[in-house]
Amino acid sequence: MATTADISRGMILKLDDSLYTIIEFGENKTARAAAKVWAKLKGVENNRSIEKTWNSGDSIYPVRVERKNYQYLYKDDSGYNFMDNETFEQIVVQESLIDAPQFLKEAQEVSVLINTETELPMSVELPDKIIVLVTYSEPGIRGDTATRTLKAATIETGATVMVPLFVEEGELIRINTKNGEYVERVKN
Repeated sequence: MATTADISRGMILKLDDSLYTIIEFGENKTARAAAKVWAKLKGVENNRSIEKTWNSGDSIYPVRVERKNYQYLYKDDSGYNFMDNETFEQIVVQESLIDAPQFLKEAQEVSVLINTETELPMSVELPDKIIVLVTYSEPGIRGDTATRTLKAATIETGATVMVPLFVEEGELIRINTKNGEYVERVKN
């Protein structure tokens, strides 16, 4: 058990039988009243965002988690299959626990958060930026570069990403997995 003084960004708390990650937190101090600690929380299982306020010094219930590196293998009827890079054990994770399943490609390294009490996976995080191959893209129109015009491109995972007109089929691009946006073209 811990108190509100132990709160930190990224900590996972148990609140009303649900698990939440602390996204942002702060403290409000007033001259008359006791200090209050507030936090913006994001649900681990349901991606719901809430705000919570405690009196300074209140008890909180952090959950011990372990971050392990896994490799994505394949998807089947039971879910997404990952392999532990150290023990070679395989786990199956449901799509709802993966932060950006549309960008998963075979043999990709991911971080899996595991609840140390239950030994069950809580979430799967892809790297912030990944390099993918453009498998289909309409040809860009020459001279149409006065504004930041974007076109749809299909990448090797099957997802569609908006890219600048100069990106062509067969090129490698870097995309941000958090917001699904194009970052830059990668030279071979």
